[in-house]
Amino acid sequence: MIDTALSSSGTQVVLAASSDENYPPENIIDGNTEMFWISTGMFPQEFILRFSNTVKITLITIHCYNVKNLKIEKSTSNDATDFQNIAEKEFEHTDGHLQTNDFSLNGTSATHLRFIITSGYDHFVSVHKVTVEGVN
Repeated sequence: MIDTALSSSGTQVVLAASSDENYPPENIIDGNTEMFWISTGMFPQEFILRFSNTVKITLITIHCYNVKNLKIEKSTSNDATDFQNIAEKEFEHTDGHLQTNDFSLNGTSATHLRFIITSGYDHFVSVHKVTVEGVN
C-alpha cells in the first residue's frame, strides 16, 4: 500500500474552511509533520482532499493537535458532491503532543475525502499530516 494523500502523488486540497498564509492547508499533504494547517478558531472546520484517481482506501491516519471530534466523509463523484459518512471519532486530549488516530476502512473507494472537525479542545486546532493508505 502507498500513501495516496501526498501532493507528490497528485492529491490536492480543494477546499479549506480557513487559511493562514503562514500555515496553508497544503501543509497537510506534504508528508512532513513539522509543517501544518491551522484553523482560525471557529467550528466546524473542514478540508477536502481530491485524489488524482479513484483510490481504494484501507487506512486513514491523521496527525493533529487539539482536535476533539472529527468526521470523515467520502465522495466518488468527480466534482466533490454526494458525500457519505465513513468514520467519526472523539479524540483523546494529548496536552503538548500530537494526536495520532487511525481509521481502518475495508477498501472503500473515493475520489474525495472531506474531514470535518466539529469541535476542539481549544479555539485553534492544527492538522499536521493525513496519510491515506490504498491503491489507485
